[in-house]
Amino acid sequence: MAVYLVCYIISFILARQHFYMLSGLVLITAALWLYIKDYRETGNLIHLRGLFCLFFVGGQGISCFKLSRLQTDWDLRTWVCLGLAVLTFWIVFEVLHRIYDGWSAADMQSVYRFYASAESPLQAKRLLHSMAALVVISFLAFFFEAWKLGFVPLFSYGVPHAYSYFHVTGLHYLTVSCVLVPALSVIYFCIEGGRSRGRLVCMLLADAAAVAIPLLCVSRSQLLFAVLLALITYMQMEHQLNPIYVVFALAGLIMLYILLTIARSHDTAYLNTVFEMKRHLPIFVTQPYIYIANNYDNFDCLVKGLVKHSWGMKMLAPFWTLTGLKFLVPSLTAFPYYVTKEELTTLTMFYDAYYDFGVIGVFVFSALLGAAAYLLMRMMRQVQNPITYLLYAQFALYMLLSFFTTWFSNPSTWFYFAVTAVVAFLVSHKVIVSG
Repeated sequence: MAVYLVCYIISFILARQHFYMLSGLVLITAALWLYIKDYRETGNLIHLRGLFCLFFVGGQGISCFKLSRLQTDWDLRTWVCLGLAVLTFWIVFEVLHRIYDGWSAADMQSVYRFYASAESPLQAKRLLHSMAALVVISFLAFFFEAWKLGFVPLFSYGVPHAYSYFHVTGLHYLTVSCVLVPALSVIYFCIEGGRSRGRLVCMLLADAAAVAIPLLCVSRSQLLFAVLLALITYMQMEHQLNPIYVVFALAGLIMLYILLTIARSHDTAYLNTVFEMKRHLPIFVTQPYIYIANNYDNFDCLVKGLVKHSWGMKMLAPFWTLTGLKFLVPSLTAFPYYVTKEELTTLTMFYDAYYDFGVIGVFVFSALLGAAAYLLMRMMRQVQNPITYLLYAQFALYMLLSFFTTWFSNPSTWFYFAVTAVVAFLVSHKVIVSG
């Protein structure tokens, strides 16, 4: 952590002197250092603290490059909040680890050794049934939305924001719940293997159907979510990752991403106009850059423009939404967003925490995340229910994409957690006694 603090101060000074590239490179170096440190001590590629540090600090470093005209020098409070978030997360995790697990590297490695204690055919059978049920529910919800709204986004040519309008209130959560299916199929395959070809074919059909819905909805974020969640789940259960599989997966994902971008009528000219880059770069560079970098600038816009805090109302959005209270009292969620441009609405994980309570909100939320990350990794010492792997994978994905949006004040996040809990309940031996 001392290395990070030194790098952060140097990055801040360089940014103030307008040496933006150097400022970013220093932070990226710090991110790599923090991740490698956790990986070397535990041997865990998906260490939750390591993932958070790598992608949140690394994303901040990329944002420091200031390659877009939309980006300006950050307020001092922005630097304090972003640094405090990382510092608090790291320290809370470390303190809990030292208290409960000991001080040696050997202690760390023993804590983070993943294994499953029960791999029964009965669990696999219930898991397959759960996957089939999710696919059926998702498709029924999708067909109802298409019938109700009168269009399918994939076939709506010349409409850049077709997916944004493809929502029937409350029902859309069921439509996109299929993104959990590929990860569930990984768990099923690791438990059952290829012992039953018939079930294996059913699993593959469920995966194909699950991926079809994000494609039909033209939702790149849902597609990425499904693929990355499955990949992380596989890494947990197999403890290894064949580079060839990664290459093929990434190649296929990039092709689908490009096709979905075209299907959304987002041509290069349109995207370049939105991104306002300072120099001409290929669109496959500028698009990921802006989706990472601008989120930190949106946080800076919030810091500079916020008139008054929302005192917990923003982060309670999942409760207002999932209970339906927001429809009875619209003011519960009627808060303006402070962003650099109307089209660019992705945010960092700490946006709503600052919106609610300012610097104190960022500090408390980061401390809670650090504690949750430690407790979840501790829970993975012995896995009785294989769906625990899916829970861990979801949290790991939110750490990996911590630069992207306010995951834990997003109703979809908690809906996915609820679906995961239901599947875990159905799969558990303690729930259904086989006759």
